[in-house]
Amino acid sequence: MHDEFLCHVTAYGMCGGQRIGVPLGTYRAPTLALALWWLRDRASWIAERLDPLPENPRFPRGALVPVADTVSDVPALLRAWCADVVRQELVADELAGGRLVRIALQDDTTEYELLAESIDALRMQRTVPALVVPVA
Repeated sequence: MHDEFLCHVTAYGMCGGQRIGVPLGTYRAPTLALALWWLRDRASWIAERLDPLPENPRFPRGALVPVADTVSDVPALLRAWCADVVRQELVADELAGGRLVRIALQDDTTEYELLAESIDALRMQRTVPALVVPVA
């Protein structure tokens, strides 16, 4: 069983003709349950900022406008992922098995990436090449 997990959330977009990444958060989770909770929390956080409730009094009238039907609805996809128990169990199984999990969604301007990986698996990957190097 892998005990600690490193989680990242990043937004990628184009700036000056180059693809750049903007870190939106990193968390070193001491347990699998906390890693999953943090990923869901960040996904909800992104969804709320991309698609807030228009009736919220903090926004002036007309400040929020709908996007075209051809644009991927990232907030709805993130909310659906957070609510899907089966997907959460699949992510948990992958992480518990020491595999990297990447959830990526894209709209017309930005790609949103949620990553999680076992710290133990990262450490093992670093040591494997050292173990197979011939001593001559």
